[in-house]
Amino acid sequence: MKKKHAITTTIILVVLAALVYSQFRHWRSFDWQQFWMVSKDVNLWMVMGGVVLVYLADVLRAIRWKLFLSPTCKTTVSRLIPSQFIGFTGLALLGRPGELVRPFLVARKEKLTFSSQLAVWAVERVFDISAVAILMGVSLAVWGDKFKTYPQVQDAGYLLLGLSAALALIFFLVWWRTEQIARLLDCLLRPRSARVADAICRKVRAFGQGLHTIRDLKSFFLIVAVSLLLWISIARAYIQVIHAYPVTTVQVQSESDDDDDSGAVVTRTVHLHHMHLEDALLVMGASMAGSIVQLPGVGGGSQLAVIELLSSDIFRNEPYNITRELAVSVGMLCWLVTFMSVIPAGLIMAHRERVSLRMISRESEIEATQAEEPDCAPKVTAGQVDTPRRGS
Repeated sequence: MKKKHAITTTIILVVLAALVYSQFRHWRSFDWQQFWMVSKDVNLWMVMGGVVLVYLADVLRAIRWKLFLSPTCKTTVSRLIPSQFIGFTGLALLGRPGELVRPFLVARKEKLTFSSQLAVWAVERVFDISAVAILMGVSLAVWGDKFKTYPQVQDAGYLLLGLSAALALIFFLVWWRTEQIARLLDCLLRPRSARVADAICRKVRAFGQGLHTIRDLKSFFLIVAVSLLLWISIARAYIQVIHAYPVTTVQVQSESDDDDDSGAVVTRTVHLHHMHLEDALLVMGASMAGSIVQLPGVGGGSQLAVIELLSSDIFRNEPYNITRELAVSVGMLCWLVTFMSVIPAGLIMAHRERVSLRMISRESEIEATQAEEPDCAPKVTAGQVDTPRRGS
């Protein structure tokens, strides 16, 4: 496990170094004076509004987790809220090792098996991806024509809607025929690699176990609705941060050339208030894509992806006129609000729950490793749930 973490960390460092070097090459003329000028008058009340929306999203995650648990465990949203805040605090401070904190805490508090909550966590992630794909797909398909010089943006919306439909079909098939799909994959993959076949079969059955926690069609649509509302709340948090920047004028060159910075200097007005939900969803999507490359407590990929998008031609020209310096400021503040702002509340709740983040992270990794079985023995059949045990 330590070797795996070392390899992962090395890859992340290499990718981040490449991204930083790319930014350095393109931003040799970064104007720090302009950076502080556009950042100093940010409306802090609007920024706090963004933090409140992020906290609301974590409460919605607790509601969704309760819906997943409803067939086998009668709990309350208030009991699940600390696990969400502490879990995301662990993710912010510890990086990827903190991802397992949430399912571990829920399993421990509700006296459930850790494997059952890992299954819920896996399904939760797929619902998140699907919800974001639906929101971005609809947004870009409907409003994508506003980016007239980038018709591929609207095409991306249709592609995301197609992806959402494909995911829905996969959901149904895995729920309906979990064991049959696992056996089919085993037959196809085992002649090539028994280890890969075992791993994939295990993941399919775990995912099927998670899907079978959705007891009926009503619960499914409730979970979909909560997932969409959750990500709309996060998108609104991005809008709050973006709109916190006042209308300002900046001096920019009339032509942008990476190799030749010559050109007439013109005055432009920055209108961040022209950015709406469809724009925020683009920014949020870039942040999610960049979050694949993150360092504990530092981030990296998320900020750089947002900065790269905001400084691209999509937002660099009218009606937005976002400069490189403003893109850096917005990207950093969005990361602080949407990713790091949970830390104070999470640490307070961890203290009240008497939870050590590092200890919980280590214990959850050990249990996750033990949960991985070497064979592909059947776990779940269609219509059957591996019911988590309860304790006194």
